[in-house]
Amino acid sequence: YGSPHIRTPHLDRLARQGVRFTDAYAGSATCSPTRFSLYTGRHPGRTPGGLAEPIADRSVGLEPSHPTLASLLRDAGYATALIGKWHCGYLPDHSPTRSGWDEFFGNFGGALEYYSKLGLGGEYDLYEGDATYQDLRYYTRVLTERAAEYVSRDHREPWLLNLNFTTPHWPWIADGDEEESAEIVRRIKAGDRGALWHQDGGSLDKYREMVEDLDRSVGQVLRALERSGQEENTLVFFASDNGGERFSYNWPLDGNKGSLKEGGIRVPSVLRWPARIDPRQVSDVPVYSPDWTATLLDIGGARPDPAYPLDGTSLAGYLLHGERPEERDLFWRVRGERALRRGDWKYHRSQDGTDHLYDLSRDQREQADRATAEPARLTSLRTAWERTDAGLLPYPAAG
Repeated sequence: YGSPHIRTPHLDRLARQGVRFTDAYAGSATCSPTRFSLYTGRHPGRTPGGLAEPIADRSVGLEPSHPTLASLLRDAGYATALIGKWHCGYLPDHSPTRSGWDEFFGNFGGALEYYSKLGLGGEYDLYEGDATYQDLRYYTRVLTERAAEYVSRDHREPWLLNLNFTTPHWPWIADGDEEESAEIVRRIKAGDRGALWHQDGGSLDKYREMVEDLDRSVGQVLRALERSGQEENTLVFFASDNGGERFSYNWPLDGNKGSLKEGGIRVPSVLRWPARIDPRQVSDVPVYSPDWTATLLDIGGARPDPAYPLDGTSLAGYLLHGERPEERDLFWRVRGERALRRGDWKYHRSQDGTDHLYDLSRDQREQADRATAEPARLTSLRTAWERTDAGLLPYPAAG
């Protein structure tokens, strides 16, 4: 996606073999609400747990009674597994195995130290199912091994694997950085609640090292898939849960993680399915996380629960039959900001309460504000945003 100094040959190959989306978005500007949108196919604001941006305590999570991508596909005959970061609630009330995944191996929280597996509060955070699992090797290696093992099995039924790497999330620890790891662990154990944020660490080179390691790990899993004989008829989808932060190369987009500017929500998204989708495609169709839920359910033969209608739109007709998707609105809401995209136009209200309007076909950097020049269009998009917002849960009072 344009970085001049990060090399990702395995992801580049994945993109050449399928479809690379230029205008793809996360369902929110931070990790856990985007995961809610992917797992439920609905706006994060439709569920109490999705209002946390992101989840930072144990009081909320994805309710086990809510249908999910995994539970709906499982009901349609799929085996389901989640390997890696969950970040949709904590035990004892919330976990992947309570929300439709047959298997879970990974971490519950938003971040962990890569060797010790200590989370933000100093808790140990590597689990198999609902029990802790001891493995003090570099986390990305552990997840890669687990994922390769899963795809290599002699599966008797179709399967869904959600593989959620934490790389390149802070702390800025690459494979081999054991001294830096030990220092962060020392600070965590001394009560430093901000140690994992690693504000005094990292660099462009370290970020490059972590992303390139992620790429190698993706390559290992894809090789395991190829050796298993399942590559041809396995749909592989790769994306991020929010825009980049701190060391990320977001040019030419403005903003970063946490913001509803393009740099906070527009993300790399690649899809490959050799048996059904032609290679070397580049798509400018605007899509976002809930669309992938609807698409995977459609392709997998699973029906959404009518009591929990999806906010996403299936792209199956577009991907498999060349049908142009109907124009619809993409909606985002975070505390203090709002955004809606319709076609090439984006409405954005910034933290200071000012409404803006951008033509993304000409100004993806969002610098030429057309709000004054196009008042009718601004009103139309703002009204559409407010209509959707009226059906969502209100945010709890701050503090």
